[in-house]
Amino acid sequence: MRSEVGRLKVEGALFNPSHLALRPTLNLELSTLNFSFRPVSAPDFNIKYVAHLARLKLSPEEETQLAAQLGNILGYIEKLKEVDVTGVEPTAHAFPMVNVFRADETRPSLSNEDALRNAPKKTNGLFVVPKVVE
Repeated sequence: MRSEVGRLKVEGALFNPSHLALRPTLNLELSTLNFSFRPVSAPDFNIKYVAHLARLKLSPEEETQLAAQLGNILGYIEKLKEVDVTGVEPTAHAFPMVNVFRADETRPSLSNEDALRNAPKKTNGLFVVPKVVE
């Protein structure tokens, strides 16, 4: 499969490598990357076994289609293995992890009486629930 330089069409979604967060030390020219790769052939993996592991029941047509798609994915992974990453630190996340939570604020909520109003059982201002641990 040969695709446009710098773009890879994946099942209706468009992958654009400029969206990747590459570390500056990688020093790749994204505009000249060529995403052509050799799909892994079906004998290299057993699609029926993969479907069994995923608990999928596939028709013969689906097996053929998914074998081709999985072969393309594995071929792309093989292509990625060729990239020289010497000097690049391994990272768990390509993008920095940032919390987007709002700051905690004290604000009014239900009173104890309102919270317990519809409780089937209550004792001393607390909910009574069935025992779940022996």
